[in-house]
Formats: sequence, structure tokens, C-alpha cells
Amino acid sequence: MKQSNSKTTVASPCVDNCCLNDDICMGCFRLLQEILDWGGADSQLRLEILRQVDERKKL
Repeated sequence: MKQSNSKTTVASPCVDNCCLNDDICMGCFRLLQEILDWGGADSQLRLEILRQVDERKKL
């Protein structure tokens, strides 16, 4: 996590290797909807998305 202006933010998992396969990015393993939601998501939702990403990577 990055510190910015006394506010904790969760960095994007994007690795600039965007390639969707069945609505999952093969670069960061986020669903298309998670990518679309990321910009407006609070830290709690971003951490939940990252938890789901970790689970997807194991499959």
C-alpha cells in the first residue's frame, strides 16, 4: 500500500499487460467489472478485489 496525503491507498495490480480471456485479464487476474469499478472503489473494496485476484491466480 502507498501512503499519500495521510491517506492509505491500495495500488492497482495492473501490470500493463491487458488481455481479456472470458472477462478475466491475463495480466492482473481481475474481472472486467473489477477493472471498471477500481477507480471508484474505496480501500476496503480494493482489498477484497485483491483477495479474489489471489484466489484466481491459484486456479
